[in-house]
Amino acid sequence: MVSQPINADLQHKAIAIHDRLCVEYGCPIPYFHTLDPLSELISSLLSHRTKNRDSGRAFKQLVAQFPTWAEVRDAPTEDVEAAIAPCTWPEQKAPRIQQVLRLVGEATSGEWSLDFLKDMPTRQARDWLEALPGVGPKTSAAVLCFSQLRGRALPVDSHHHRVAQRLGLISKTLAVGPSHRVLEALLPEEWNAQQIYDNHEVMMLHGQRCCFYKNPACDRCPVLDLCPYGQAR
Repeated sequence: MVSQPINADLQHKAIAIHDRLCVEYGCPIPYFHTLDPLSELISSLLSHRTKNRDSGRAFKQLVAQFPTWAEVRDAPTEDVEAAIAPCTWPEQKAPRIQQVLRLVGEATSGEWSLDFLKDMPTRQARDWLEALPGVGPKTSAAVLCFSQLRGRALPVDSHHHRVAQRLGLISKTLAVGPSHRVLEALLPEEWNAQQIYDNHEVMMLHGQRCCFYKNPACDRCPVLDLCPYGQAR
């Protein structure tokens, strides 16, 4: 995890929120993916601003039409675009994915595996991924956390970010990207990968099922007494 000065009171609050939400949503939460890290990278790129159902369809169509990543890289871009049509902006994502695959192929001498990331410190692995075009903090964390690497990296999606802001774990003006480092720093160093994953999942689930963007259900929120936003409503 990222080494930053820790506000002990804020970390205590973050852990208390985590514990209550884990009771609410049932930790440990099973991992939803068992993809290898390169497949997870492509899946994550497809998921940008796309519903999970649609990005999942796009990924399945892509791998069904092109059995190897080398074939995706070398295919006519319009064919890749057609294969990933269920996701948003396939006309932008198709050339981006091919560009990423060219770089990965060069970096791995055609082995098409990102398994070497497991031997890197988390920050170094994330920096390597974020040097690729279109890969930011959320995607790098997703690759390490959700893939077979099962790394100790915290993805932050829009639901997670909204819940964290309302609870006062991060400032109201902090964007999603920079929030990754701040929220990661609040989690104890001794937590394992499952606990880091659970933290993301319960914060996301709470945003989806209770702390809605509009009309949050504060009356049934298990962390209402820790939420400045909810108490002010």
